Amino acid sequence: MRTKSIGSLIAATALLAGCASDGMNSGAADKSMAFKAPAGAELMTDEMFPYYDIPNIPVSAEAYFAPDSYHMIAQTNDPNAVKSPFGTTGNLTYTYSIDGTDLRRANDKGQDACSYFFPDQERVVFTSTRDRMDLPPGNWSDQDEYPAGAELYISDLDGNDRVRLTDNEYYEAEVSVSPNGEWVVFGRMVEGEMDLWKMRPDGSDEQQVTFTEDWQEGAPFYLPDNETIMFRAWRKSEYGELSPTPMTVFTIKHDGSNWRRYTFDQDMNWAPYPAADGRHYVFVRILPPNNWDVYIGDLAGGEPLRVTTYEGFDGLPSLSPDGTKLAWARSTAGFMRGMRTHIMDISALGIGPENYQPLNPNWGQAMQDD
Repeated sequence: MRTKSIGSLIAATALLAGCASDGMNSGAADKSMAFKAPAGAELMTDEMFPYYDIPNIPVSAEAYFAPDSYHMIAQTNDPNAVKSPFGTTGNLTYTYSIDGTDLRRANDKGQDACSYFFPDQERVVFTSTRDRMDLPPGNWSDQDEYPAGAELYISDLDGNDRVRLTDNEYYEAEVSVSPNGEWVVFGRMVEGEMDLWKMRPDGSDEQQVTFTEDWQEGAPFYLPDNETIMFRAWRKSEYGELSPTPMTVFTIKHDGSNWRRYTFDQDMNWAPYPAADGRHYVFVRILPPNNWDVYIGDLAGGEPLRVTTYEGFDGLPSLSPDGTKLAWARSTAGFMRGMRTHIMDISALGIGPENYQPLNPNWGQAMQDD
């Protein structure tokens, strides 16, 4: 069965109204009907698909699924963390289940940012300033003030057997792992220039993937083929000059070849994350005046599908490996404050591994630094 186009995804929303007729769609509808909120949470349906706010966990953001599509890892508020430059509670790395149980902490000091599971689900990689708290805390949201002491670490889920992978005064973050576990990909800023790098899980074989003076690449995630990386980038020359900062969705082979782009507007196409079908991805756009929403895009082209409509901040989306769930952060206490991790049932869309398509050379356009 071939992966559905965005047009088909839009049509698939009729499933939630009980409009399924053929066998494939009926199965998707059955999965949607089976989606339930865990104890302590309310199932909500004011968006395109049913969803809930994960109960019993602290304020969290940028949550990513484990291979089992049931556990997550996230930067989570912790009073032991270094406070932000704004005096708010800092974050440390936690894992938890999507029903709000099995809460575990992988780091106990410093200030943490991006994190990710290894495919064995016994180890995690995360960014932290735990060993460089002598340096200014910086600002994870401002390229001009990224924390210089942000380093990469690997540990088990409880923070044991910790290994420090990097040791310098660069900003190293926005980290993830290839599906086969053979590569760690991350962003590194050197003298104001952000590029993508990869290395082995033991910290060996460091290789720079992108080499650009103006583009600031980040948020890299491997596609299912273990060799293609999806990421977003903005131009340093436009940063602070245009608001919101225009961002572009790209892919590149992890050997640095076949750099391709998929968005061509001046929108803020932020935080792309690939689906298990190898073709679709989630990302964030801003609607006036300041409404951040999650969309599903198609590498083959076409208009994206908007899946959240909250009048505020919805961002930092990710998809479960089985293709049935969307996770994202929603601000519940003012703009980008009080972030809560939400889970949405998107099983009706059919963007899981059963519909995998390898990257088509006709999708997107070859990168030209125009």
